[in-house]
Amino acid sequence: MIPFEQIKEEGTWTLFMDRDDTINKRIPGDYVKSWSQFEFLPYALEAITYFSQIFNKLIIVTNQQGIGKELMTSEDLDKIHSRMIDEIISAGGFIDQIYYCPHLAIEDPMCRKPNPGMAFQAAEDFPDIDFKKSVMVGDAISDMGFGYNLGMKNVLVNRRTQQISIDQSEMVDLELASLHELAIYLKNY
Repeated sequence: MIPFEQIKEEGTWTLFMDRDDTINKRIPGDYVKSWSQFEFLPYALEAITYFSQIFNKLIIVTNQQGIGKELMTSEDLDKIHSRMIDEIISAGGFIDQIYYCPHLAIEDPMCRKPNPGMAFQAAEDFPDIDFKKSVMVGDAISDMGFGYNLGMKNVLVNRRTQQISIDQSEMVDLELASLHELAIYLKNY
């Protein structure tokens, strides 16, 4: 159970969000390598604007192994994220920080979700983050594992055809179609 009423009343909670297929459209079999390929999912900007009103911190945590595969550079990703943040600010929202892991999945680095490295970096940069008062939103089981391993509440959105085992379903506190549906759910809670 996610204490949405507490989240809205306190304003002390942190929202961690995945990027691809949570905020923007994923390119099947490829990576978003430039701003021209970046496309916000429907109503994602409006959802982030609403989240900016009720959460204390909004953090994006994203695996970006396209860098490790040398399909893009860190500078390319920084340009995409800079434009994305500009659009979010223009819509009335904010993002406190974006953390990304550029390494290949096969390397299993500490920064790659479901490993907790990006969360630990966020807590170092923002000491007021309490993982027990955090929500992780993402489209993949690795996102849910990331949040679950840190004691966060987890919202699975935009699940594709992934099969979820009984053990994995225990990591999911709520499943919705999109960030937009989560914003509606929170408004009506």
